[in-house]
Amino acid sequence: MRISPVHCSFVPPHVLYRLLRASDPGLAALARRTLETDAVERVRREMSSRVGAVYPDLAAGVPGGHAQRTVYDARHRTDLPGRKVRSEGDAPGRSPAADRVYACLGAVHDFLSTAFERNSLDGQGLRLNATVHYGEGYGNAFWNGEQLVFGDGDGDVFSDFTVPVDVVGHELAHGLIQHTAGLAYSDQPGALNESIADVFASLIKQYTLGQTVAEADWLIGAGLVGPRVTGVALRSLKAPGTAYDDTALGRDPQPATMDDFVRTSRDNGGVHINSGIPNHAFYLLATELGGHAWEKAGQIWYDALTGGELRRNASFAEFANLTVSAAEGRYGRGDEFDATRKVWEQVGVLGSGPRTAHTLPGPPMDDDDWDDE
Repeated sequence: MRISPVHCSFVPPHVLYRLLRASDPGLAALARRTLETDAVERVRREMSSRVGAVYPDLAAGVPGGHAQRTVYDARHRTDLPGRKVRSEGDAPGRSPAADRVYACLGAVHDFLSTAFERNSLDGQGLRLNATVHYGEGYGNAFWNGEQLVFGDGDGDVFSDFTVPVDVVGHELAHGLIQHTAGLAYSDQPGALNESIADVFASLIKQYTLGQTVAEADWLIGAGLVGPRVTGVALRSLKAPGTAYDDTALGRDPQPATMDDFVRTSRDNGGVHINSGIPNHAFYLLATELGGHAWEKAGQIWYDALTGGELRRNASFAEFANLTVSAAEGRYGRGDEFDATRKVWEQVGVLGSGPRTAHTLPGPPMDDDDWDDE
């Protein structure tokens, strides 16, 4: 097992840095609190990677293939995991947020078991733990290598982070990646890390809602953006770059193809930005194959992720070739194999010919820039 020491948050840093410069002091304060808290959590994650689990009681696996969920309440503090409010098998309590997360954890566990015959994130019954009501006015959610953590949002830009199932799915998918390929969290492997988390988040949402490829909205964080935001979500697999175009948040910067690949030292090499390219490749494949996305396209992505050949520092092209091999291994050289190769050519990852890349301008930042985590 390879464990990657990564603190993975749902709201990209470029969004928070844009809010930090908002003329509304309330929005700037939200961004400042969230960025400062994220910085502290990254230090905690680094400690965990060097000295072992920070909260060792959360780490043990359980046999039997059944979900083992525990939800804690931070009571608007930042000490983790907080006070235990619901354990596996308990009846709903007084916290709607805790009950929502409890249900979502169960849905993700059921999805992994049913779709991939996998017993939790590590395949060995890893306990699923989460903390709600984290921090005061915290506008994010994250996976810290051991558990999920959810802020309440501000109600204007971000609603409660426990509401959309794909927020839970995205952050738990980082745990799945951690316990399989352990993709590094920078540049192309980091963008793959974010993309695979988005793909599984979308699959989990579609599975929970019983949606086909054609019925799905292919949006990430659709229930998260608040009433002040001009946009529908934080990301779109169907049309990267179109999820929002807002005065406070700026414009969705995700590219859909390698023609618009962004080279930058910010955001760990653009991990939340260039993830739009493999995201779009998955959407194209799922659309080509039809039906339920987890039944064919999802199986191909899962096989590539868990097959043991995906390097920690894999490039887009390496992952693409592994998905082509996975399609052949599972389905032979039929329609699935041809479609998998074709979608990576459509987004410019595979195939010949020169490709351009946009370089992010350095400081001073203008309104279209984003900044480091």
